[in-house]
Amino acid sequence: MYAVIATGGKQAKVSSGQTLRVELLDGTTGSEISLRPVLVVDGATVLSTPKDLAKATVKATIVGEDLGVKIDGFTYKRRTNQRRRFGHRQRYTLVKITSIVKG
Repeated sequence: MYAVIATGGKQAKVSSGQTLRVELLDGTTGSEISLRPVLVVDGATVLSTPKDLAKATVKATIVGEDLGVKIDGFTYKRRTNQRRRFGHRQRYTLVKITSIVKG
C-alpha cells in the first residue's frame, strides 16, 4: 500500500515506515501529524475522488529537522557600483510515515 501526499506545495509518494524530508512544519520532535493524501493505492484498489479521500488518513511522526544546501547569490548593476551578495539555506522537517488508513 502506498499514498501520494501533498505538503508544502509539493507531492510525494510514501509508504508505511518511510522517512521523508518535507518543507518546514510546525511541531516538535516526536509529535504526530496528519498529512493530506491525494491518492491512495492498495493493490487493485485506487482511491482518488474527494469523497473517498475524505475518509483516508496518512499519519506521520516528526523525527527532526534538516538543512538543505547553501545557495550563494550575487547581483550587480554595471557602471553604478551596485553590488549585493546573499545566501540562503532551506530548512526541512524529517518525518517518518507511521500509518496509511483507507478509512
